[in-house]
Amino acid sequence: MRFAAISDIHGNSAALRAVLDDIAALGIYRVVNLGDHLSGPLDPRGTAEILMASGMTSIRGDQDRILAELDADGAASKKRWDYLQLERSHLDWLASLPSSRPFEGDVFLCHGTPRDDAGHWLERPTGEGVPRPVRVEQVEEDAGRIDASLFLCGHTHLPRICRLPNGSLVVNAGSVGCPGYRVMRPKPYLVEAGTPHACYCVLEKKSDGWDVSFRFIRFDRTEMIQLAKANGLHDWASALATGWIR
Repeated sequence: MRFAAISDIHGNSAALRAVLDDIAALGIYRVVNLGDHLSGPLDPRGTAEILMASGMTSIRGDQDRILAELDADGAASKKRWDYLQLERSHLDWLASLPSSRPFEGDVFLCHGTPRDDAGHWLERPTGEGVPRPVRVEQVEEDAGRIDASLFLCGHTHLPRICRLPNGSLVVNAGSVGCPGYRVMRPKPYLVEAGTPHACYCVLEKKSDGWDVSFRFIRFDRTEMIQLAKANGLHDWASALATGWIR
């Protein structure tokens, strides 16, 4: 079995197109999508149209859940540029997605952790304001009693693999469309991928286990950077341009 995993597109339709083209060039026809599809200052509508037409296996992330649950007449929805670009069909699609699911028997898909779509699985924010890897015992605890040889997650935007004591792998697919972001609450921290490339991973099951390869794809970032600037999110513009927030 060979397939691709993408995550955290965040409305970056240019990055999504480049990644899907790369996946097709590899001769891979199955893709799983691990959530946070549309939120952000970029192109939520265009991204939604691509994903809805693709038929790929998708789950929702915490930001997808928040968008889908917004009240159209509420004050919060009127302040969100991304929400205002979306039609009811896009929001209904987000609402229809599960927060986690098994895939092909012994693969498990989630966004944050199996128990929390906003949970940090392989890294945790620290007092220094940056995420640090957690110990394998904590990763194993968060896997719970789920029987899977491969767990796929996203949320932190940082590609990483952790092998559990029983031989199962937990893989964060990285971020297709958002290589850096800043969080202010409850504690401030900063995530930077260090490169503006679009990131995803390829998984292949062999007789003795899983092979995992991360791919970093160049794409024309001009339009997305301009959208981030036009919507006043200069941290996003910096991350899209360089992989760092400055």
